[in-house]
Amino acid sequence: MKRTVLTVASLAVLAAACSKPAPKAPEAKFDYSLDMKELMGHVVDPGAWAFWHASGTVETAEGTKSNAPTTQDGWDAAESGAAEVMEAGNLLQLPGNTRGAEFNAFAQDLIAKAKLAKDAAERKDEAAMFKTGADMYQVCVACHAKYVMPAYIKIRDASKYPPLPDWPADVKARQGAFASKAK
Repeated sequence: MKRTVLTVASLAVLAAACSKPAPKAPEAKFDYSLDMKELMGHVVDPGAWAFWHASGTVETAEGTKSNAPTTQDGWDAAESGAAEVMEAGNLLQLPGNTRGAEFNAFAQDLIAKAKLAKDAAERKDEAAMFKTGADMYQVCVACHAKYVMPAYIKIRDASKYPPLPDWPADVKARQGAFASKAK
């Protein structure tokens, strides 16, 4: 009996000595050295264009040409592009990148639309890719109308460039309807 107790105690001490406490996770630190223009140009745009170039059709002198991928690599690239846009939506909401609650709503809508785009590419569904690509584009246009164009208009030299014309009434109405849905 003494021997069994001594063996169990020895094993318990040995197990405790061999086990190390789990390492503490490092504190999260973010590097915001990419400004918004670079974040868009190096992360968001390449992902979006990878998807958009793989969807829809082009009218040529020879007829209608589908942009849909013809290889598995092409479908994978379209799916990866949509995944990049999804993750970019998360990046846009990080402190240091976000512009507030309305901006975050655009980013969250972008994530949702890009997820549907990714799913369409996974299914190799050309019609769904066209629709989801258009939906993703509409989020971009609405966000740019709110955050990019007003800033651009303020900094441009009015003496060199005439004022930009207003949107056509039908386009302005659709933008208003889209913006009200995004809220």
